[in-house]
Amino acid sequence: MLHNDQLSEWDRESFFHPSTHLAQHARGETPSRIIRTASGCHIEDRDGNRLLDAFAGLYCVNVGYGRQEIADAIADQARELAYYHSYVGHGTEASVTLAKMILDRAPEQMSKVYFGLGGSDANETNVKLIWYYNNILGRPEKKKIISRWRGYHGSGLMTGSLTGLELFHKKFDLPLAQVLHTEAPYYFRRSNTAHSEETFVAYCVAELEALIEREGADTIAAFIGEPVLGTGGIVPPPSGYWDAIQTVLRKHDILLVADEVVTGFGRLGTMFGSTHYGMTPDIITIAKGLTSAYAPLSGSIVSKRIWKVLEQGTDENGPIGHGWTYSAHPIGAAAGVANLKLLDDLDLVTSAGTVGRYLNAAMRDALGDHPNVGDIRGEGMLCAVEFVKDRETREFFDPSDKVGPQIAAALASQGVIGRAMPQGDILGFAPPFCLTQTEADEVVAKTVKAVAAVL
Repeated sequence: MLHNDQLSEWDRESFFHPSTHLAQHARGETPSRIIRTASGCHIEDRDGNRLLDAFAGLYCVNVGYGRQEIADAIADQARELAYYHSYVGHGTEASVTLAKMILDRAPEQMSKVYFGLGGSDANETNVKLIWYYNNILGRPEKKKIISRWRGYHGSGLMTGSLTGLELFHKKFDLPLAQVLHTEAPYYFRRSNTAHSEETFVAYCVAELEALIEREGADTIAAFIGEPVLGTGGIVPPPSGYWDAIQTVLRKHDILLVADEVVTGFGRLGTMFGSTHYGMTPDIITIAKGLTSAYAPLSGSIVSKRIWKVLEQGTDENGPIGHGWTYSAHPIGAAAGVANLKLLDDLDLVTSAGTVGRYLNAAMRDALGDHPNVGDIRGEGMLCAVEFVKDRETREFFDPSDKVGPQIAAALASQGVIGRAMPQGDILGFAPPFCLTQTEADEVVAKTVKAVAAVL
């Protein structure tokens, strides 16, 4: 399709794209795709190419594209009240309602919701609150945060430090000194292949205990983790992992932050990943699925334990010195209210679990015996296929071969979007919850063809 405009040229000349090879894009060596419209699980670019988006944008369009109910809620809110701040006790009907709806769905120990715009700023908020909490309790040395290698928690200074992926550290002078990293619960990539899941969990716990011993528990404030590792490879934890980790944290009075930006609001077939894995977090990070990305909004859900100390802090020091201009933005909040209503009305959380299990089973049936498939894993509406040069020896491809990106590109050429995950040849899927079994079959069948085309 020909366009009598300069949009593609302007894209390369003017637009700074995130997570992009900037030089190649500017030179026109990589494709520029300008999305025009979308409906259900499909997007369409301005050239008329229609693709099944099996990654829901960036794991975020949970209810699917084109939901009129959310569009109407946004428009109605913009007409009535496009903006007012939430400082000094101000709020809007949408923000107050959404906070109540979130707490009605959250684990029972949670108390209040602080709203931001994205997962990165929510985790920045979390770190500030944790530091404030320990200062109020008279523990000024208890400030370090433990994350996991391959975890993803954002792209800011602290949140990029918490992220345990090389790409987000390299040449950015990260991680900062107050962030520590421990073993990822990535059973397929365990260094000792003799480990069973049980002994691998014990190894992860021993590594965490050793780190705490080296640093001193009196210097460590919190442990942050995704219930299921997301960008690091879509990796569900081994059985018993979270119970064992939480035992260590309680022993050393270390707070637990559950980063549910990906798993919150249904992606695992349960409303929260914390309840799915029996986690009892002190803070929960939410974003993506809160509005299904129809408008930017994030949140930090703080527990009753944390809230009590925050109240004490303001009694002693005056109003808390933290806020964003767009905290609890009414348009984002209106989108969140409509989104959560849709999740309930259409029973989409149940669908995510049911169709997600079907997708994972179908993928295992189709590719489980392939000589270059080392692992197929998933939980709920998350699925990943990891490719290896030799499945018997677990030899990996040379990263310069870019096998994962090649397969993702071959899949896109057939009209299905999967994501080539970083630090490995891993093809990830996180479709909208409205994915049908027929569409799941299409994702699997075309993945098989893409694998055959590349390998």
